[in-house]
Amino acid sequence: MDPSEAGKPPGGTRATQVVALFREHNAALVGFLRARLNSLADAQEVAQEVYLKLLSLDDATVIDSPRAFLFRAAANLAVDRLRMRNVRATAPADPDDDNWHVTPVPEQHASAHEQWRDLRQALDELPPKTSRAFVMHVIEGRDFATVAREMNLSERMVRYHVGNALAHCRERRDRAENLR
Repeated sequence: MDPSEAGKPPGGTRATQVVALFREHNAALVGFLRARLNSLADAQEVAQEVYLKLLSLDDATVIDSPRAFLFRAAANLAVDRLRMRNVRATAPADPDDDNWHVTPVPEQHASAHEQWRDLRQALDELPPKTSRAFVMHVIEGRDFATVAREMNLSERMVRYHVGNALAHCRERRDRAENLR
């Protein structure tokens, strides 16, 4: 074996491996997630997160059973999504203190301001369509179909742009955390 090939995922690049997994298992993965989450939109989003997670692994990471990894990661993300739903459902609609928004804790305010600034900078680095799709879907909460109609794109392209934006923002966040 050529020493430069050591540690690479079998079957070519990580992206090639993920494309093959997508083609072979995406319908089953989305069905699996839909049964757990009771929502096609959530199932598709979680599946997308799993593929992004696979793509973000470094090339030296070898996965013995990619299909098992795919479904295990999806199951874990589905549990996280269900927990978040539960937290949101059980959170009180109105806080007990009516002044909670008027006097923020200075550290929380500074941290939130810094995070917002970092997000805006990361979005400014992206192509306009990618940034706009991300803002419409993630920040404004519009579904992929609505974003696709408004941007005159296919849902698949909207997912592509949102996925790229998510990956870019995560990479920027990870880089910033490593510098601290």
